[in-house]
Amino acid sequence: MSESNPVVPRAKSSSSFVYLAGGLGLLAAVLLVVAAALETPGSSLASFLTWAFATNSVQTMWYITRAAGLVAYLVLWLSVAWGLAVSSKILDTVLHRSFTYDFHYFLSWLAIGFTILHIGVLMFDKYLPYSLLQILLPFISPYRPLWVGIGVLGLYLMVLVTVTFYLRGRIGMKAFRWIHTSSLVAYLGITVHSIFSGTDSSLTSVMLMYVSTFLITVFLLGYWVFTAVQRSRRKALAHRIA
Repeated sequence: MSESNPVVPRAKSSSSFVYLAGGLGLLAAVLLVVAAALETPGSSLASFLTWAFATNSVQTMWYITRAAGLVAYLVLWLSVAWGLAVSSKILDTVLHRSFTYDFHYFLSWLAIGFTILHIGVLMFDKYLPYSLLQILLPFISPYRPLWVGIGVLGLYLMVLVTVTFYLRGRIGMKAFRWIHTSSLVAYLGITVHSIFSGTDSSLTSVMLMYVSTFLITVFLLGYWVFTAVQRSRRKALAHRIA
């Protein structure tokens, strides 16, 4: 949601991207090893996991995907809220811009990582296993296809918004700003997905979390629009005076 170029050097941003990509790859590798162990009941790793986490329960993967989904939503919301705050320059008096930009994009990648965990474990769910095609293609899910499909589209848009940060030099700042603003659409889609397909939405605490975070986002969005209009008016006035 930022409107100006980050003051972070390009090399530092690229290094952060490498570290984050490596972390996501490591997470995926760990998941594959654990899944392979669970498919080999006689292995010592499978025995340990069963003893430590009761992985022989049908509900284990369900618990993991629920927890990862809630964390992914909160991190995504924080990334969007942080981006709006940075764009509105709310944080400029307390935090250096190099930190606020770095933290914003770190949150974006962290949200993507937890989302990958959220959907990846569904392939190993014993109650309602998903195929890779059902995970990647929207609206073909065996469970609430409309709302799950909206979540899939939100994920793709979130990845697009995050990746284009590293392509600003090629696509131009104007296109970058338009694409980056679509993170609000991604957040809205994932919020709708969370409310209407999440099994925890019936809990009062979870619904209060969705409502409160959404209202905070609306407030920050309103303030961002207000500050943008004020800046535009000041520029127009300065242009007329000149």
